[in-house]
Amino acid sequence: MNKMNRRNVGLSKRNVNLNTAVVVNTTYAGQFAGEYIAAALLSASTIDDGGLTIKANISYKEVIKKLSNDGLVKTAGCDFDPTSTITLTERIIEPLPLSVNLQLCKADFIKDWESEQMGFGLGNQLPPKFSDFMIAHVSSEVAQNNEINIWRGDTAGAVGTPTSFDGFEKLIALSVVAGDIPAAQVVAGVVLTAANIIDEMSKVTQAIPNTLFGKEDLFVYVSSKAAKLYVQALGGFLAGGQGSAGVNNLGTTWYNNGSLMVNGVKVFVCPGMSDDKMYAAQKSNLYFGCGLLNNSNEIKVLDMSLIDGSDNVRFVMRFTSAVQFGTFDIVQYA
Repeated sequence: MNKMNRRNVGLSKRNVNLNTAVVVNTTYAGQFAGEYIAAALLSASTIDDGGLTIKANISYKEVIKKLSNDGLVKTAGCDFDPTSTITLTERIIEPLPLSVNLQLCKADFIKDWESEQMGFGLGNQLPPKFSDFMIAHVSSEVAQNNEINIWRGDTAGAVGTPTSFDGFEKLIALSVVAGDIPAAQVVAGVVLTAANIIDEMSKVTQAIPNTLFGKEDLFVYVSSKAAKLYVQALGGFLAGGQGSAGVNNLGTTWYNNGSLMVNGVKVFVCPGMSDDKMYAAQKSNLYFGCGLLNNSNEIKVLDMSLIDGSDNVRFVMRFTSAVQFGTFDIVQYA
């Protein structure tokens, strides 16, 4: 074949490719599955905004060691006298295997995806592959569900396999019932309103142990409801002591989606937390565990037309996740 003929053949092939319709004709189980899992699990608001300590790549379970001692400083003498008692205890974080299984008809989605792929403005485009589009969509839904599970997750009452891990609200409540968290760090909660939110948040800060107050990573973790009420109260609510004009006399315009503080402690807003609950703890004491790179985490998009001739696409996501706290230096408002 001469050069001219080879050039014509190559041009013909390019023309054929340009006219090919966009369809899902491959099975996705690629090397970037771990990154998609990371996006799904670590994009929950409490995690993404830096409210938890991440323990990734847990293959089965991990031990969180806790060390305490008494009588550390003694009167000096000539002899070595190890009179201080060191107590070493532990808590276990064991990520729970979870999954997402979906079956979709390509005909119901492909036209919407193709039209949206064109974008609504400069630089606004979706991924070029339908499989990537589906992975991004489902990952965002998983991240939202994960945010709820971090706080309100409960394995109790599940028929067969649990659909969530136990969240902080349950784990902390169990420690309160067991008497592990001192009574002075347990505040009885009420229905929060704009009239009482400042007083109730102040009760939480008052219950923080003196040894924790002033720590850099100490937060008062609140629900979205509590945060909105706090912003409202500081914007001009007479019962809150701010006067009718609120902070800096700006009224309801004072807040510009920035950081919040109460009595010298940073406020962390957790969308997944129940409305009328609050907690005070160090970020370094609250853990989120997952197994991003182990064999129990995967994403697959399966085109069933290659298997059974149907127009269906199956989406499979498997992952592990759990939360745990280390010490009992936590304030519960519930």
